[in-house]
Amino acid sequence: MQELLQENYPFIEETWKRITNKVAVTSARIKDGMPYTTHDGVYDDWQDEASWWTNTFWTGMLWHMYEATKDESYKLYAQSIEEKMDAVLHGYDELHHDVGFMWLLSSVMNYEATGEQKAKQRAMLAANVLSGRMNIAGGYIRAWNGEGNEGWAIIDCMMNIPLLFWASEQSKDERFKQIGILHADKTLRHFIREDGSVNHIVAFDTHSGEVLDIPGGQGYVSGSSWTRGQSWAIYGFAQAYNWTGKSEYLNAAKRISHYFIANLALTGYVPPCDFRQPADATLLDSSAGAIAACGLIEIAKAVPEAEQSLYLQAALAILKALAEQCAVWDLSDECLLTNGTSAFHRGNHRSDVENGALIYGDYYFVEAFAKLRAITGAQL
Repeated sequence: MQELLQENYPFIEETWKRITNKVAVTSARIKDGMPYTTHDGVYDDWQDEASWWTNTFWTGMLWHMYEATKDESYKLYAQSIEEKMDAVLHGYDELHHDVGFMWLLSSVMNYEATGEQKAKQRAMLAANVLSGRMNIAGGYIRAWNGEGNEGWAIIDCMMNIPLLFWASEQSKDERFKQIGILHADKTLRHFIREDGSVNHIVAFDTHSGEVLDIPGGQGYVSGSSWTRGQSWAIYGFAQAYNWTGKSEYLNAAKRISHYFIANLALTGYVPPCDFRQPADATLLDSSAGAIAACGLIEIAKAVPEAEQSLYLQAALAILKALAEQCAVWDLSDECLLTNGTSAFHRGNHRSDVENGALIYGDYYFVEAFAKLRAITGAQL
């Protein structure tokens, strides 16, 4: 891995410089906003829907910038967003499984960077909310609120359960970890197909935990292969392995990534929205590539040396394709990445994005380079 990192060091550092230069400018306008996508090149603000699941991805970007630069403005903006989220956290009614995304990238990052106790308390409260969504009889964490969704679990939740593992470590209370493992085990059994592709949604019987249905979700159809779902699974199982040491989670992450890499090689390394979408479909999802790259880097760190290059090379190939084909380095658009798609089938909700900007695509693009720089700094 060290040789590969040395070879790609100029790309990693040059791209990181371009990221930090751009965020230095865009943050001066966005400040403590809650962006989701851009309109006419300007990031919007979702503070009127403060419970929206993506509202702290900008916060996470700010914390990465603060860690790299120690510029106090990034910390102040991030902490301001976190404080605004208190109304959502204490309001409770609009909370769902995505509390992991929402407070991992705000309160947990704040606590790890500053040691602020209020941040830790917020994150622990969010972990308790997430653990309360566990259906013990069914063995899964319920995804969404609303009538008819009682038995629904989704692959995205693999990215939320790290909040439970973190809470277990902080509190020395195994309950959180046990809930995370129960959900990961259920996902392992019922979401991953034999070929390494994954389901987005599985509907379970709320009393027995038996599979009742596999809805299509945000992919093309039921049984297709929504690429962001694949990437959530790669990264989610890699993180579950990091927190638990359970080898079956690492093996799952590897199997899913092998499927992902094989399909991605046919697309030029910018993922389509769905690997099984019609041949004439033009939808891309750069966010799936950025998320998968983060997961692949984690796998490379976890496997024996002889296996590392497969995963690290794939991550670098994706990041180079995103940097060359999807990144916007000037100020014609405030996003870092375009060519992101929220779902294959779009309705009329303001969250629908087709081949445009997605804040979580930007976030994971930043996180991937932060990971590479951390490894490079440790090995070179």
